[in-house]
Amino acid sequence: MKRSPLNFINTLTISLILIFGLHLLILNYFKAPLFGAKIILAYVVNYLLALGIYFLLFTFRIKLKNQLGFLFMAGSFLKFIVFFILFYHSYKADDVIDKQEFSAFFIPYITCLIIETLALVNLLKKLN
Repeated sequence: MKRSPLNFINTLTISLILIFGLHLLILNYFKAPLFGAKIILAYVVNYLLALGIYFLLFTFRIKLKNQLGFLFMAGSFLKFIVFFILFYHSYKADDVIDKQEFSAFFIPYITCLIIETLALVNLLKKLN
């Protein structure tokens, strides 16, 4: 079980680096600004929140075994709060959230969410 946090960190880091690279390639292909729409901030914030949420779940996996799902949902709620604080106002400044702004936040968000969900499933399997 001690390797679980290290596996999570490695999986999350490598996945986000690969997805970020692919994201930049697609933006470049479409001649869109590579570093617009707070893309770097979005990847960093989602990465740090995913790490924090996972370590919270990992730390309390035994003590709050039956509440891990609720902690996970609280983490997702926290991500939405952070989105509204850091991104929403600048994205909505022109009254439109365009595709680049949407993808800049949503791609790292969904990537982290999938990896976090799979990690939570593995944590729960190990507890049974």
